[in-house]
Amino acid sequence: MKLARFDRGTDKGRIGIVTGSQIVDVTEAAGVDPAEWPPVGPVRLLAEFDRLRPALERAAAAGTPIDLAEVTLLTPVPWPNKVIAYPVNYHAHGAEMGAGYRATNQGFFLKPNSSLSGAGEPVILPETPGREVHHESELAIIIGKGGRNIAREDWRDHVFGYACLLDMVVRGREERVARKAYDTFCPVGPWITTADEVPDPANLQMKLWVDGELRQDANTRDLVLDIPGMIAMASAVMTLYPGDIIATGTPEGVGPVQGGQTIRITIDQCGEMNVPVVQGTGGSTEIFADPYQLVKKS
Repeated sequence: MKLARFDRGTDKGRIGIVTGSQIVDVTEAAGVDPAEWPPVGPVRLLAEFDRLRPALERAAAAGTPIDLAEVTLLTPVPWPNKVIAYPVNYHAHGAEMGAGYRATNQGFFLKPNSSLSGAGEPVILPETPGREVHHESELAIIIGKGGRNIAREDWRDHVFGYACLLDMVVRGREERVARKAYDTFCPVGPWITTADEVPDPANLQMKLWVDGELRQDANTRDLVLDIPGMIAMASAVMTLYPGDIIATGTPEGVGPVQGGQTIRITIDQCGEMNVPVVQGTGGSTEIFADPYQLVKKS
């Protein structure tokens, strides 16, 4: 199943099931109130999915399909407990960045919920003169069943599904979270593909283009810390909850984007996002007052 969240005209924050190029509204069957604040309905949906799935399937079969071109796709889980991200989790990316560490011995960091956006929304660049904003293509793992101290061999029991993710970053040496925390710096989508439709997440091809130029092309089999390891490591430190998002790290080929460009990311079995980049008018801060230029290692 491909589970999405979308706007259509004045109808905001709806839940839909995607089939091909169409989506069917199943908000009522999902038990989600789009007007609820904070918007935790999608988290409850994931937590109660096994119970709700038959009703969702019936609603999808009986509903009226809507062309995806008529809706705006939003981030599927707007209010997760946390977004967990693993840095330098591909050897080739570590080499290009000159990083002497890897995710296996560095651990993870957290991105704020407010950085989340959807496939139908733009990345808005902050005003950071002298700094580049880079794209980082990643696989998103969405947790469906919470837990603490999850054993490697039990990881599948806790995964709801997968999605495409962009981890945008102001390049520099300052604290990683500050450079990755801007609003719209974590597009996720275009929907969540449930785990039963992704039989081998350790063998997914991921590609990223900017204005048609292929920049990143890698396979999840090349991850340094694999998916079972990421779930085990994160849950050893903190409880995972339904709706939590794990960003698995980016491969080599990261590079700058500018306003007016379009980022395209595809991941096998997970879908495709075409995200416009817009130059914003805010976000200036003394954190990034000093210029910085990345010198990639050959």
